Amino acid sequence: MFSVYGMQGRLFRGSLEQLRQVGGVSALPRTRNLLPVAKEGRDRLAESFGAFVESEANSGSSSSSSRGGAADEARKSPLSAYTDTQLGSLDRRPLTQVQDLMSKQIISLKDTATVLQAWQILSEKAVGQAPVVDEQGHLVGLLTRADLLKPERLPSPDSHALAWRAFTLQNVTEIMVTPVPSVAPETDIRRVARVLLDSGLPGLPVVDDQGMLAGFIARSDILRAVVTEPPLDLWG
Repeated sequence: MFSVYGMQGRLFRGSLEQLRQVGGVSALPRTRNLLPVAKEGRDRLAESFGAFVESEANSGSSSSSSRGGAADEARKSPLSAYTDTQLGSLDRRPLTQVQDLMSKQIISLKDTATVLQAWQILSEKAVGQAPVVDEQGHLVGLLTRADLLKPERLPSPDSHALAWRAFTLQNVTEIMVTPVPSVAPETDIRRVARVLLDSGLPGLPVVDDQGMLAGFIARSDILRAVVTEPPLDLWG
């Protein structure tokens, strides 16, 4: 189940097919170079480390038959051991719904926040986007780092300091994406992936029936589930 929220509250609630028919997804402006991860730098670094560990394991497989298991264990890097520990601790069950993958650590912005305050929060939390909520905690929009960096919004490098000050003191509601699609925790992950592809957004806020934030589902959450055991159950 999907909903669309804006400054006036919930504007739509229905299925993926209905959402696409009313233009709730396709009408969103596509933004280039959106960061596709919830914790952008860290995720890419982790994926690089994972590829390195796998490469090291493959390169050593030809010689493993001629050496004892103890020697192999001695050569095992601390990073590889850590990766194995993390994989072994996963809850081994099919993953089919948003609530199986979403981040439950809610990082949001108040609709009264300034651009400068938003930058500080995104930087401090190491995230590329954050839902925007009103005084009651209801979803009203989504602010991404890409929205803050659009060239047409930034003062030119030779602009007066007052121009930059005016930019940083803008309210986030002047820049955020609104209305913004959201998703219920029990929604099928495949349908969320479809909305992310259609809208170009890096993720979707997860909300309950009252429009209160319950979490956030990012593209990186889905990708991580695809490459990690147990595999994402996309064809069950």
